[in-house]
Amino acid sequence: MSQTFNDKLKVLQKTYMKMGINVSDQIYQSIKAFTENDQKLANEVVKSDSKVNDEEVDLEKEALNLIALRQPVASNFRSIITLLKASSDLERIGDHASSIARETLRINTDNRIPEVNDAINQMGLKIRGMLESSLDAYVHNDQEAAKLVAQEDILIDKKFVLAKNLIVAEMEKNSDKIELATIYLMVVRYLERIGDHIVNLSEWIVYNSTGKIVELNPGKIEPELIAKELKNNPK
Repeated sequence: MSQTFNDKLKVLQKTYMKMGINVSDQIYQSIKAFTENDQKLANEVVKSDSKVNDEEVDLEKEALNLIALRQPVASNFRSIITLLKASSDLERIGDHASSIARETLRINTDNRIPEVNDAINQMGLKIRGMLESSLDAYVHNDQEAAKLVAQEDILIDKKFVLAKNLIVAEMEKNSDKIELATIYLMVVRYLERIGDHIVNLSEWIVYNSTGKIVELNPGKIEPELIAKELKNNPK
C-alpha cells in the first residue's frame, strides 16, 4: 500500500483520537453541569455537540474517499471500517452527553438528591476511564486491552441499578421530587448507554485485529452477571 494511503490513514486516526478526547471532555462537562446545576455550562455542552457531529461527518467523508480512490487491501479496508464504525459510536456517546446537559436545563430547583449525585459522579468517572483506556487500546491495536475495557461495563450496569434503586426510593419517600427523580432516571440511563457504546468501541478494535465481529458486552453474554455482582458486592 502506498505511503500516500498510510499518510491519509494516519490523518483519519488522529481525527478519531481528537474526537474521542473531545467526547471525554463532553462527558465530564455534562456531568459537572448536571450535578452542580450549572445552567450556563449545560448550554455550552449542548452547543459543543455540533463540533463532535462535524468531526464525525468529516471523518466519514474522508474515509469513504480513501476507500474509493485507493481501493485498499483487506487489512487496510478493515482499518477504515473500524474508524467509520467507532466514530459513529463516539458520536452517539457525545449525543448522550448532550442529552444529560439538556436534562440539566429542565431542572428548576437546587433541591437535589446528594446520594444520587454521588452515584452519577462515580459512573461518570468510571465511564471516562473506560473511554480513555479504549482510545489507548485503539492506538496500540491491543485487542486484549480492549476486551478488558469491555468487561468493566458490568460495573457500570451495577452502578446503574444501584442509582436507580436510590432514585425510586426517593420517589416513594417524597412525592414532591417525582419530576426531579424522573430526570435523574434519564441521566443514569444515558450513562448506562454510554457504557454500552464504549463496549462497541472495544468490539471494533477486536474486529480491526481479527476481522471477526464479537459480542463483548458482559451483560448480554451473561445476563445474570449483574445480579451476581450485586449479590457479591452490594455497594
